[in-house]
Amino acid sequence: MQIKLLAEGGAMKPGPALSQKLGPAGVPVNNVIQKVNEATKDFKGMKVPVELEINLDTKNIEVKVFSPPVAELLKKEIGIEKGSGMQAKVNVANTSIEQIISIAKTKLPNLLCKDLKSAVKTIAGSCVSLGILIENKSPVEIIEEINSGKYDKEIKEEKTETPPEKKKELEEYFSKVKSQQEKFVKEQEAKKAEEKKEEPAKVATPEAKKEEKKK
Repeated sequence: MQIKLLAEGGAMKPGPALSQKLGPAGVPVNNVIQKVNEATKDFKGMKVPVELEINLDTKNIEVKVFSPPVAELLKKEIGIEKGSGMQAKVNVANTSIEQIISIAKTKLPNLLCKDLKSAVKTIAGSCVSLGILIENKSPVEIIEEINSGKYDKEIKEEKTETPPEKKKELEEYFSKVKSQQEKFVKEQEAKKAEEKKEEPAKVATPEAKKEEKKK
């Protein structure tokens, strides 16, 4: 018997969906939860794909853990809870090429990429939908720079540690970006509020109702 799940790393809890699948097989849910949590404890705070192989005769449970989705790895690496809902105008983080290489190395076995450089471009592409900057630039610009060979040295040496001075620079740059974004959001909210005030109140008078019926 095979069951595929997307579990909360190290913190999976019993649920009706899992109970319905395991109940007929006579496998204790708590045993499965315990095994899954033990196998995924290194991925706390992330959603992890898990595959259960259950021997219905012996009730033996084998847990296979797969690499978390790219979005989950990015959020964990950067320390954000969710991506941007306005990717074109609002960014949620600013990451280094070293962090992108680190995630690419983790996901490479599960990606249809011929080498690490291709995997790095794939991870950078995922940053677009999440609203994440890379090296103070848009992911699209970074992908062009990867294609031009700008980061060949870092990729070849598989650099995954961001130098402290660079980390500080990235944080300072994003602090300015965040300030500008907050200003933009406030301006948009004020604009919408003003437009709402200016909307004429439409009162349905008896005369207006008659005219509407004639139409």
